[in-house]
Amino acid sequence: MTVAGEPEQEKRSPLRRMRILVGAVAVLMLAVAVGVWQFYMRRPSVEPVSGGKMAYPLHDKPSIAVLPFDNLSDDPKQEYFTDGMTDELITNLSKISGLSVISRNSSFTYKGKSVNLQQVAKELNVRYVLEGSVQRAGDRVRIRAQLIDGSTDRHLWAESYDAVMKNIFDLQDEITGKIAAALAVKLTQDEKKRVARKYTENMEAYDFFLKGLEYQNRNTQEAQAQALQMYEAAIELDSEFSLAYALLGLIHLHEWTFGWSQDPRSLEQSFELAQKAITLDNSLPVGHHVLGYVYLWKKQHVQAIAELEEAIVLSPNSADGLAGLGGILNWAGNPEKAIGLIKKAMRLNPKDPYWYLWILGHSYFLTNHHEEAIETLKSVLDRNPYFMPAHFYLAASYIEQGRQEEARAEVAELKRLGSRTSAEASKQKLPYKDQAVLERLFDNLRKAGLK
Repeated sequence: MTVAGEPEQEKRSPLRRMRILVGAVAVLMLAVAVGVWQFYMRRPSVEPVSGGKMAYPLHDKPSIAVLPFDNLSDDPKQEYFTDGMTDELITNLSKISGLSVISRNSSFTYKGKSVNLQQVAKELNVRYVLEGSVQRAGDRVRIRAQLIDGSTDRHLWAESYDAVMKNIFDLQDEITGKIAAALAVKLTQDEKKRVARKYTENMEAYDFFLKGLEYQNRNTQEAQAQALQMYEAAIELDSEFSLAYALLGLIHLHEWTFGWSQDPRSLEQSFELAQKAITLDNSLPVGHHVLGYVYLWKKQHVQAIAELEEAIVLSPNSADGLAGLGGILNWAGNPEKAIGLIKKAMRLNPKDPYWYLWILGHSYFLTNHHEEAIETLKSVLDRNPYFMPAHFYLAASYIEQGRQEEARAEVAELKRLGSRTSAEASKQKLPYKDQAVLERLFDNLRKAGLK
């Protein structure tokens, strides 16, 4: 489930620098957006898709993109349910280590568009594309799905399924198995268990959960508040709904990092909810993911890394998980490894959000690759000129290159955007393990004119 983008009010309002710097930096690692975990793996055959050059080498396992299914229900308000079914298929396929699954963030850029599937395969650098539709009428659901070989536009498999809501998880499991079989991929015993996992037996709670997921994917403060209500309603109906606890924990984490809530307990609430989620289901990747971020902001780096690594073990090639671990490794003092992780994430998420580039630029700064850092951070600002961490690190990189005038220009831009609090106040919040790195950064910023 992805969280990418800076809240609109954070772009326009002159906020205290401490909140801007810490909140914005947190965005880098929060993607997840949770109910939409997108996972990276590899692929089987390696012949190129005809008609163009790929941005990255082809995967060495079967690679697949799941496009947003069409809502064929009479009620357009059922769009949340259709998107939820697409999300669940991406999530299930992503648990299979023999597949490479493109992230939701990339595949949903095609939502509502008439597309050429061969072109989609080329753009997303995959061999296979799954498309389909969902029709819901009361308690009954019909799902149609078809798998296309993007290199030949040949249909490999197509089927229509009918089910009642109480059997929806079994239906999702069956479709996942059929796709894996069509691609000649075998699931391990653990993967079979994770794919077959039912998060709740209460279909009313599940419906609230899917509505919450739809709100959460909008990435605004107002939508997050609505998602919170949906998840709380789901938990009220099923007190053991582990995934709802985990996503509720993510919302409280957002409240803390974005400064949406004045409640000082938001971070602790996130911590408690993530712990509750993995107590109920220790195989839940997002529970470990959220817990890892909380540990980071508590500056408990060993625990943060352990939780993110566990999340990736459970969902071995999550694009956002790989990027998030890379971000944490930057703070923990291992930016060399972070570079490899973020590049893998970009391979899985070809239409990657700008915060992937931020993590890469941060890594380059920490490893003293300043030309690469400057180029990458400028690319971040091309996508989002309001993203203040890029301005901070760009100023520091310019100083280390002896480019004083350009560094001062970045600081002037920070002030124009509303950065007011002293550098020292910001300094206390950044979760670097090595204080020498922190001193280096802020010494450069002071030289650039940031007092």
